Amino acid sequence: MKAFLILENGTVFTGKSIGSRKDMISEIVFNTSMTGYLEVLTDPSYAGQAVAMTYPLIGNYGITPDMESSRAWPDGYIVREISRVPSNFRCEGTLQRFLEKQGIPGIADIDTRALTKLLREKGTMNGMITTNEHFNIEEILPKLKNYRVGDVVTRVTCSEKYVLKGDKKKVALLDLGAKNNISNSLNKRGCEVTVYPAHTTAEEIISANPDGIMLSNGPGDPADCVSIINEIKKLYNTDIPIFAICLGHQLMALATGGATHKLKYGHRGGNHPVKDLKTGRVYISSQNHGYVVDTQSIDPDVAVPAFTNVNDGTNEGLEYMGKNIFTVQFHPEACPGPQDSGYLFDRFIEMMGGTK
Repeated sequence: MKAFLILENGTVFTGKSIGSRKDMISEIVFNTSMTGYLEVLTDPSYAGQAVAMTYPLIGNYGITPDMESSRAWPDGYIVREISRVPSNFRCEGTLQRFLEKQGIPGIADIDTRALTKLLREKGTMNGMITTNEHFNIEEILPKLKNYRVGDVVTRVTCSEKYVLKGDKKKVALLDLGAKNNISNSLNKRGCEVTVYPAHTTAEEIISANPDGIMLSNGPGDPADCVSIINEIKKLYNTDIPIFAICLGHQLMALATGGATHKLKYGHRGGNHPVKDLKTGRVYISSQNHGYVVDTQSIDPDVAVPAFTNVNDGTNEGLEYMGKNIFTVQFHPEACPGPQDSGYLFDRFIEMMGGTK
């Protein structure tokens, strides 16, 4: 069946329908990863977005037990070619069937290179995937321009707290849309991880007397998380060690007087170089974000830049002065992305008084 991708600037791509056949309106973003499409699909940070994969063949190893959450989150999925016959000893089904079961509409057989170049030149745009061959573009364009991602953190966070048992340091993980591998990375280092819903009060977390606090990744505009920012301010004012990733990094900056802004087309992929400003060493990182912290807004008495993006110079991490707090924009837990920065979890454990 034919499918159409309609962008808010009026550009239309014609391809083949994959997954669900329902209509979808969302923010269109692209990811440059060559592998890990299942991790991308199950990353809660993609809630409110439709993802275009720049690598031309997607689905060639099928669906494997590598999900980052219990379900898929993107509103839509866009590929050049979807593999019809996957081949892998761990394969449990096809990507096409997975998209159908998850209710995610998609489009294949379009020029994803042209789409990516357009998004890079014009910036991230809203778009629609539809199988209706008689669509009226004059009616659709106002709907696309009016689309907003909204409060997606509330949608993706866990409904109640739960515990991953461990025999070493106790970590409170605030689930803003956390990928499974964040809690797993702590748990495999012996930490007992208590995962809290995003709107948990600071008082509840502090009263549990954790050795450290983890602020997770998540979707949406960080400035929309007003109530969560207020609670993070209270966490900042304690002496508890804190490590924050992606959205958590942005929210900590906002909680301490900083500002964030939206990137033209974001950083999404498994090959982004970041530089440690203390050592000068460059790491290859996995990233998924559309917003960044404005370093000019950060009071140097509060925090100083710790990492920077080698490609565009944007901030990739902060170290807080006089506090056991550090935050990063990239994903040190990334799997199957590069493992270069996994040592940051060891650093967090050392901050809590533990050993590697």
